[in-house]
Amino acid sequence: MFFTGDPTTRKRVDLGGRSSKERDRQKLIEQTRLERNRRLWLRQQNSAAIKIQKCFRGRKAVEAEHDKVRDQFYRTYGKSYLNINRQSFGPDSEFLRNLFFFFNAQNNGDFTVLVETCRLLLQLVQDNGDIISLFGGVDYLTNHALVDYRVKQLAFCCIQAVYHNREQLKDQVLMTPWESSEPAVVLLEVVVLLIDQKLPWACKIVGYLLQRNVFTLFREIVLVGKENRRPNNCVGKAPSLERMLSMIISHVGQKPCICPHIDPLCSFSSQMLTIPFLWQLFPSLKEVFATRELSRHYTHQMALCVQGHANVLPNDVSAEYPGYACLLGNMLETAGVTLSQPDCSFEMAIDLAAVTTFLLETLPPIKSSSRETRENSTLAEDDAALPDEMEIVLNRDLEQQITNAINSRFLLQLTNVLFGEISLNGSHYGLDEKEVTAVGAACAFLNVIFNTLPLERIMTILAYRTDLVRVLWNFMKQCHEKQRWSSLPEQLLHLPADVPGWLLPLAVFCPVYKHMLMIVDNEEFYEQEKPLSLKDIRCLIIILRQALWQLLWVNPMAHNNAVKQMMNTSAYRRNPVESIKHRVSVVASELLSQLQDWNNRRQFTPPSDFHADGVDDFFISQAVLDGTKANDIMKRAPFLVPFTSRVKIFNSQLLAARQRNGAHGVFTRNRFRIRRDHILEDAYNQMSALSEEDLRGLIRVAFVNEFGVEEAGIDGGGIFKDFMENITRAAFDVQYGLFKETADHLLYPNPGSGMIHEQHLQFFHFLGTLLAKAMFEGILVDIPFATFFLSKLKQKFNYLNDLPSLDPELYRHLIFLKHYQGDISELELYFVIVNNEYGEQTEEELLPGGRNNRVTNENVITFIHLVSNHRLNFQIRQQSSHFLRGFQQLIQKDWIDMFNEHELQLLISGSLESLDVDDLRLHTNYAGGYHSEHYVIEMFWEVLKGFSLEKQKKFLKFVTGCSRGPLLGFKFLEPLFCIQRAAGSASEEALDRLPTSATCMNLLKLPPYRSKQQLETKLLYAINAEAGFDLS
Repeated sequence: MFFTGDPTTRKRVDLGGRSSKERDRQKLIEQTRLERNRRLWLRQQNSAAIKIQKCFRGRKAVEAEHDKVRDQFYRTYGKSYLNINRQSFGPDSEFLRNLFFFFNAQNNGDFTVLVETCRLLLQLVQDNGDIISLFGGVDYLTNHALVDYRVKQLAFCCIQAVYHNREQLKDQVLMTPWESSEPAVVLLEVVVLLIDQKLPWACKIVGYLLQRNVFTLFREIVLVGKENRRPNNCVGKAPSLERMLSMIISHVGQKPCICPHIDPLCSFSSQMLTIPFLWQLFPSLKEVFATRELSRHYTHQMALCVQGHANVLPNDVSAEYPGYACLLGNMLETAGVTLSQPDCSFEMAIDLAAVTTFLLETLPPIKSSSRETRENSTLAEDDAALPDEMEIVLNRDLEQQITNAINSRFLLQLTNVLFGEISLNGSHYGLDEKEVTAVGAACAFLNVIFNTLPLERIMTILAYRTDLVRVLWNFMKQCHEKQRWSSLPEQLLHLPADVPGWLLPLAVFCPVYKHMLMIVDNEEFYEQEKPLSLKDIRCLIIILRQALWQLLWVNPMAHNNAVKQMMNTSAYRRNPVESIKHRVSVVASELLSQLQDWNNRRQFTPPSDFHADGVDDFFISQAVLDGTKANDIMKRAPFLVPFTSRVKIFNSQLLAARQRNGAHGVFTRNRFRIRRDHILEDAYNQMSALSEEDLRGLIRVAFVNEFGVEEAGIDGGGIFKDFMENITRAAFDVQYGLFKETADHLLYPNPGSGMIHEQHLQFFHFLGTLLAKAMFEGILVDIPFATFFLSKLKQKFNYLNDLPSLDPELYRHLIFLKHYQGDISELELYFVIVNNEYGEQTEEELLPGGRNNRVTNENVITFIHLVSNHRLNFQIRQQSSHFLRGFQQLIQKDWIDMFNEHELQLLISGSLESLDVDDLRLHTNYAGGYHSEHYVIEMFWEVLKGFSLEKQKKFLKFVTGCSRGPLLGFKFLEPLFCIQRAAGSASEEALDRLPTSATCMNLLKLPPYRSKQQLETKLLYAINAEAGFDLS
């Protein structure tokens, strides 16, 4: 940096280890490369400039030549075209040759020349009628090449002229020649004239037009014209554009037609069928398209594109009119006509199913205009879209076009064509390829339908008016018997090849058969064995059980959060396999649960058929842990687990809840003082004042006798159990008016309870809490509830088959109506029902305007189910709702969702069978000198075994405070039953004492009686005394 006085230069050292020569060489190479690239870029610039100038000069020269020929054309034929005559169109005339040379559709003068030329051509043909001699002269065959070329050019120039001037002609393009002679009509009429199929050049012209992609031009013309459409004053007359399209689409590349195949992107299907509501614009075109050959050709063309996963759709008209939805709507609107033709082929139905399936998969779910049926609520929750996903909203009219097209007639026609040649009796030779293809097409189509359209519109049709259930069952049954599930055709499913063959058939079969079971009556199911035999149903149960276990345990899906995301429409397209698996797990679980209900009504298969084989102690230990596979199964398909295992899980959940709330603490905050002769009022007043937290804690009871004195004894749990038995017996007594009895002495809420108790809904809330407290503390109470009321604790809906338990006579009348062969309207029934409560009759409408709506053969099924709904659901809705609110204060919904209604009754009351004395003896302890072989103990068990069921229940209540034993046996009695010697010696005074008990410890204090008769007498006296806790 500073001068040091040393004149020598210091050698520079490259710390990179390279010499200066090497560094200079690299620099030289880089400079050379850059210079070479610069020279190349200059050459490319010069070459591009030369090409541009050459093109520009060429264009200028062509335009100059066009202008020159145009001027010559005007000089020859005159500005007013007075020199044009018939010979001007002949092969020897230069008129058309010159016109085509300079014609520019965007030039106003050229456009006018073409219009006037076409006007003259139409006039000449109208006067003479021979268009072949007009263009071909005397000998068309000699000049056919020149004539064909000129006719092609004339037709395309006319279409091009309309396309380029469509904005100016937008009011004219949809007019008919009978109402107007505007330029657009004249030009289009000439094209119609030239492509008449009777003319020798027709196919050549159409082929040329197709090669020039005229449908892309027609699409733009129609889109502009439809916005300015005027009412057609010529009834029955089609616009020129519509007639032209009808003639062009008839050329489908089949003999004798020689039109070439074109790019699907520019085809009629892609360009024209994606126009919204095309058939409203062109009804005559719809009739032409719906003919068998045309519809089959264009549908097959689209099916090939679907199979090849080719995107051949143009840009959407707008966000609410996506091209795939418009194509779907237009295809479905004509599909019904095509399928109804007697010669409609199986291949046509397969192609149609493939195309509509593909298009429906891209469609957002269409919401029902009416309320969705309750049985689909589970799927509706899971199908909710993600908040951050942009929702695609179709135009309401477009939605309506699609949903109206997939009607009962369409579904019947499609299934009839697909299943028409399939045997419903099965085959010893297995499934043929055609049957597998038909099942695959139907399942793929209907699976997408279920995800897209409102289910209540189509389920009844599929269940009762088609052979879908029987065909699918025949397919599944044969696959199951041969232990080989046929792989459904991949091109129909758009799913990977390794997808299980049973997945898609179950996704369709389960919801349809489930819907059928809601309408089938008991006689049809059990006696007539319709639609499936009981033997087949047993096989079906095994298939469903194995499928569910495979989906939920062997190869489990994602958990709930991920599943809900999958059921979103776009997520479904990204991962359809997981979405279908989730759907199958839901619908198969619902169907298997429904079949279990049928088996509970009248057993046709062992309950163990519903249980999976892999449930063990490890499974049970995992079931109580959130986020585990076992816990997920308990929520989705609890019936796969044996009842005893579920009870163990339920008891462990209750125990954990009691421990969290300190239910076994030493000190008790809540102490009830209950008068035995006012037990219900005292319990209601004191329990209603407790918070939910207090209800979960310990409650101790002191009984007050009729003299106002508290009974002796300290409540260690036994007195509370006695209280619970007495209060439930009093509260649920039909004499109190809150509950009524069925013919089988089963309890359900009294619909007229409000006429007896002003605060009846508060009482139902209290009773719900009371029942929940008994279950929470593990106390069994002898209250037999009707099954249809227990379903309300599970928040389920009741159907026709639940009605016999409430009103067998009404059920018989409704079944009579269902099978009535005559004219039901003659019975003078209306959509009203008469309620009769305590002698007061009221009339209610089942539907708005029901008093004027007569029951007919068409609506009788609706009437039957509305009556059932009124009796089973509507009448007791308020009472059930308040009871449920009280019940859920202590018992969580997911706890009892593990059990069906019959199992829930067992949880409440225990088994109705006789007391298992041997089980009690096996799990009994002894104290005070007694042992299992003591002579008093031997006498005791002989006496107890000889008691009637009623006396045995009284004994059990005497020693435990509850007349029902533990649900899983006396092994689970806490603490175990114990017999203690009551007196130290066998003196007369000691032997004169009665047996006593300590119910809080499940303890029997038994004196050492000398004889069996004395023991029986004293024991019966003690258990029948009902002296409360004053007895000593």
